[in-house]
Amino acid sequence: MEILERRDAGGIAHLHMNAPERLNALSDEMLAALQAQIDALGQDRDTRVVVISGAGKAFCAGHDLKQMQAGRQAEDGGKAYFADLFGRCASVMSGLTRLPQPVIAQVHGIATAAGCQMVASCDLAVAAEGTRFGVNGVNIGLFCSTPMVALSRNIPRKKAFEMLTTGRFLSTEEAERAGLINKAVPHDQLEAATQELAETLAGKLTAAVKIGKSAFYDQITMGLDEAYAYAGDVMVKNMLWRDTDEGISAFLEKRAPDWAVKTDN
Repeated sequence: MEILERRDAGGIAHLHMNAPERLNALSDEMLAALQAQIDALGQDRDTRVVVISGAGKAFCAGHDLKQMQAGRQAEDGGKAYFADLFGRCASVMSGLTRLPQPVIAQVHGIATAAGCQMVASCDLAVAAEGTRFGVNGVNIGLFCSTPMVALSRNIPRKKAFEMLTTGRFLSTEEAERAGLINKAVPHDQLEAATQELAETLAGKLTAAVKIGKSAFYDQITMGLDEAYAYAGDVMVKNMLWRDTDEGISAFLEKRAPDWAVKTDN
């Protein structure tokens, strides 16, 4: 049984975390499997959208606490292991953001600590009603500092700080209002709703979505004038593509575009 299953169909790669007995915890093995897929997808010119889901009753319960406690037994008290662990986790989370394809989290049950970090690191998220979201490490004496990075870039500052310091879970309704997820649907509609969103994205000109995703995250960290200058350069590059010319012509002529390529221009 693979700890991370991959299924490809229609330009959509489905990554399914498959460790339900551990609530799909981000163990050393799970992080390694996720990193391997992220590395592969970064070079994949056929995949247009990525969906991440979890088996069993939870999306992801965060780090594997048993492994973390085992790492503490080293002579240095676990310092080297913990530094390596959080570095590997950061690589996975930032890797999701840096993938050229849009990444959708398909969330159910609970998404806690680094599991909530993963939801925040994905570009989009669809959740089943009744899902709970938390960065509740503070309840066991461990402030969720690395999950904080993605969370505080997704939701309002005071709401993020409240979650981090109280350990309180957000309901699906609160998560949607805060902007952590895009929408909540009944549990029996979760897979279909996520698939519908993925197919919508997969139907767009892939090159435009890829350049747009990269520009979206790059400009967020810039000042206003720098962001406009950078985004203007991106749009010039985009406008010069053959398929963009075709897309605009097709719109004006009220017909479907005849895009020659799906991935590059």
